[in-house]
Amino acid sequence: MHFNKLQALDLHCVNINDNFWGSYLKNIRTHVLPYQWEALNDRIEGAAPSGCIHNFLVASGQKKGEFIGCVFQDSDLYKWIEAVAYSLMWHPDPELEKTVEEAVDLIGKAAQPDGYVNTYYIINGLEKRFTNLNDNHELYCLGHMIESAAAYYKATGKRKYLEIACNYIDCVDANIGIGEGKCKGYPGHEVIEMALITLYGITQEEKHLKLAKYFIDERGQAPLYFAEERRKDNHRQFFWQDSFFGDNYYQAGEPVREQMVAVGHAVRAVYLYSGMADVAAATGDEGLLAACERLWDNITGKQMYVTGAIGASAYGEAFTFDYDLPNDTVYGETCAAIGLVFFARRMFEITKDSKYADVMERALYNGIISAMSLDGTRFFYVNPLEALPEASLKDHRKSHVKTERQKWFGCACCPPNLARTLASLGNYAYAVNEDSLYVNLYVGGTVNTSFHGTATELVVETDYPWDGKIRITVKNEADSAFTTALRIPGWCTDYRLCVNVEVVKQSLEKGYVMLSRTWKSGDIVELFLDMPVVMLEANPAVREDAGKVAVSRGPVVYCLEEADNGGNLHRVYLPENAGFDVKFDSELLGGVVVVRANAKYLEDSGWEEDVLYKAVSGKVFVDKEVTFIPYYSWTNRKAGEMVVWVRGI
Repeated sequence: MHFNKLQALDLHCVNINDNFWGSYLKNIRTHVLPYQWEALNDRIEGAAPSGCIHNFLVASGQKKGEFIGCVFQDSDLYKWIEAVAYSLMWHPDPELEKTVEEAVDLIGKAAQPDGYVNTYYIINGLEKRFTNLNDNHELYCLGHMIESAAAYYKATGKRKYLEIACNYIDCVDANIGIGEGKCKGYPGHEVIEMALITLYGITQEEKHLKLAKYFIDERGQAPLYFAEERRKDNHRQFFWQDSFFGDNYYQAGEPVREQMVAVGHAVRAVYLYSGMADVAAATGDEGLLAACERLWDNITGKQMYVTGAIGASAYGEAFTFDYDLPNDTVYGETCAAIGLVFFARRMFEITKDSKYADVMERALYNGIISAMSLDGTRFFYVNPLEALPEASLKDHRKSHVKTERQKWFGCACCPPNLARTLASLGNYAYAVNEDSLYVNLYVGGTVNTSFHGTATELVVETDYPWDGKIRITVKNEADSAFTTALRIPGWCTDYRLCVNVEVVKQSLEKGYVMLSRTWKSGDIVELFLDMPVVMLEANPAVREDAGKVAVSRGPVVYCLEEADNGGNLHRVYLPENAGFDVKFDSELLGGVVVVRANAKYLEDSGWEEDVLYKAVSGKVFVDKEVTFIPYYSWTNRKAGEMVVWVRGI
């Protein structure tokens, strides 16, 4: 069987121009992409060197030198090209396109006669290629090449880059898989699985689907390929695998259909699960889809932070165990939250269930955009829910937690990943089938599509996420029958829906109001989502959050920051009757809704400086007004303390 899967809208058909996401997309196009191109070329003063373009110049024979950076450095260029491709779909830019053409030429010059393109091995010895799939990221880099080549083809119709990627796939197919002379390997870092399905959507070549399915099916099978590869070539294991995780680090400890919980490196995991969902959808594999659902439930029900971050441990950048969600030592890699959104979108498109879009929204508004400064030139790799500058400087267990975003990283997977995700936001906002348009994210702008041959435009007006009012105006060439499916977010407990001023009361289908009717040009839908401030509590099994609360409003999670509230934020207690005051401040942090509350502050009266412990004599509190700002916007003013989970009283 095949699932009746929804499709993301072509980004050429989506124009986002609201105050929130519209400003982000403009920033991506005008500042982030040019800045990242400079970083890839090592032209950002004071930034960690990339070496990415340098490596391609060396590999193509245009420059002498050694390989610089991580073994997967090529992927940074591919992700950047993908981001540009998405940008070109909704805002043509001849100069950016010219830069990509130059980059594609450079990649093509590095390509070997059999199609192979990997600068690490081209520079360090082609005889070693495909000998360490466990650790050296060849297939990971190819996966990102495929994704970017597919996006650039969709953006421009140009096939040169797509053909470079297809030639490399043919090289891989000739060397890896089932058959005489091939190694039965698969990637140590997943991503190629979903990339091949993206390509299959363009080429419709069965070999691309077959290779993706092979990588999924072979993973974790006995005898374990990675173990045999290590024995054969005497590879050194990474310390975290050898001493702790084993092959679960790579999600290869058992076949994917038998995996019960999310394990190992968080980014690899959600990239794998995204590929599993893609292969399940393409082949109608119900067993594979069931595994995806099981793994999704484990992540979102037991291993996900309130911000949508995943991956609790800095050791291995990994999942640990159920309900282990420390706030101050969390890793929460940006790429992991992005990968969770990839997984969510695919599961939504298969199931049409809003629970996936709810998590997609949570991660986008919180754990993803927190990784970039408001001006687009500084980045977080790690996204903590509690931070203390002194601890980051003096406690090795927290040294990965930064209180200032960085210009760039030697391992810079996150910045271009963030750019490509935000540049393709329209893919997450809307999905369609032959007679329905699903609205997942409420973003202002226009959507153009057609139903049964009739062109239709939806004009969306909203100040979301600061306001819960959404107005959608239909413009079509002729009356057209189709369904508009509006997501009622999981955080919303009360809403009102009107069509042409008439109140509509309708039960939800998997979290969506399904408005099925013949639409006339000028029809207006108005959705009013109640958006109060809510104090959240965590499952009591989450030890780190017991007795604490987090503040949210709509899809946005809030935090306390030292810039507004002074230091020692661990001494703030929030009463249940805190009395929240909500106000939009157009001058603060690019324009945000600020939440103020009446809290209690634990005094230090009665304590001598050199007294560490004493008999309980009763806590002394003073009243303190505290200011909560959106979590994503913290440390855009100055470095300082930050906390999401506050003690309750």
